Amino acid sequence: MSDSENLLIVADSQRDADMLYAVGHFVPDPFIYFRVDGHCHVVIHDAEVNRMRKGAQHCRVLSQAQCLEKLKRKGKPPPLAKMIHFLLTERGVRKVFVPPNFPFGLARDLRNYRIKLRVKKDGVFPEREFKNADEIKKISAALMMAEVGLAEGLQALKTAKIGRDGKLVYHGAPLTSEKLRGVIDTAILQAGGWTGHTIVAGGRQACDPHEPGHGPLRANEPIVIDVFPRSQKTGYFGDITRTVVRGRASEAMRRLYDTVARAQGLAFSRLRPETKAGDVHEAVQTFFDTEGYKTCKKRGRMQGFLHCTGHGVGMEIHEAPRLARGSRDALAIGQVVTVEPGLYYPGVGAVRLEDVAAITAQGARNLTKFEKVLEV
Repeated sequence: MSDSENLLIVADSQRDADMLYAVGHFVPDPFIYFRVDGHCHVVIHDAEVNRMRKGAQHCRVLSQAQCLEKLKRKGKPPPLAKMIHFLLTERGVRKVFVPPNFPFGLARDLRNYRIKLRVKKDGVFPEREFKNADEIKKISAALMMAEVGLAEGLQALKTAKIGRDGKLVYHGAPLTSEKLRGVIDTAILQAGGWTGHTIVAGGRQACDPHEPGHGPLRANEPIVIDVFPRSQKTGYFGDITRTVVRGRASEAMRRLYDTVARAQGLAFSRLRPETKAGDVHEAVQTFFDTEGYKTCKKRGRMQGFLHCTGHGVGMEIHEAPRLARGSRDALAIGQVVTVEPGLYYPGVGAVRLEDVAAITAQGARNLTKFEKVLEV
């Protein structure tokens, strides 16, 4: 989107990636951001004015209370749409672009004030897809937080004793998915990250890729640990997955793990500028098929390779491009993507391995430093 196009966003910057990208720091409550003739403006509650002026020096920061006071002189306190109408029309604007997730009710009210809205289907900041060197450093920092949490989790697994019933015991109590998730999340919080829905899924639970995991963890069974924290400081995400076995893995599990590891290496070799993202996924799918790991339905449930090979990551955990079947995205320098092939067979186990790669002119640069070990 050109900087000369007029733009309106109404959201908080803690949950909305576009708003965070626009102003550069977190604000928990919704506020107004608009750009007219290339000049950025923010209208925000008085409690946030000073902080916003310091954190978003490229914007003219206006007091919401002062704007309301101007409109109160004309009658009762105005609705939000009337305030936006006032702010735009006093600058001669009656047509703006808005993001795809713009609030529907507010859009309806603005149209009643004869403000024309046009949705930017490809997003108001498509440049977010292409990270500069500073952004890649921020993703790497968030990834390091994920690695800190994962390291603490694996240390807890190594320390855990194996009970007579095969259940893991940690500090005299059963080691559950919930407890191990707490160990991981606490370490990430102390490192400066936020966590949400960290996956610690053992045994058959691991065969559902997004199952968070619950209950006791057992020895000699695969445990999929997927950690994707967000930096409290920058808002950028990291993402990493490892599959481990506390004890001894079966031969079938070892072969499954080796196959996924080789598939990940294949995917990395295909990550080059101008390559179609969908072709990377198809190469991984074909490799799994050739190795005898078919994706199909058995006894009423799907098994095999159940998800895409990867996705973009930045201020959102899932961004463009998508390394998925049918994806028309083309890889380009500056994109940062996950590479996370996985195989899921309830009779054998599950394996997912995930690293993060930056696309460069020479190919993929792996930003992930954490080792890959099956048995701990």
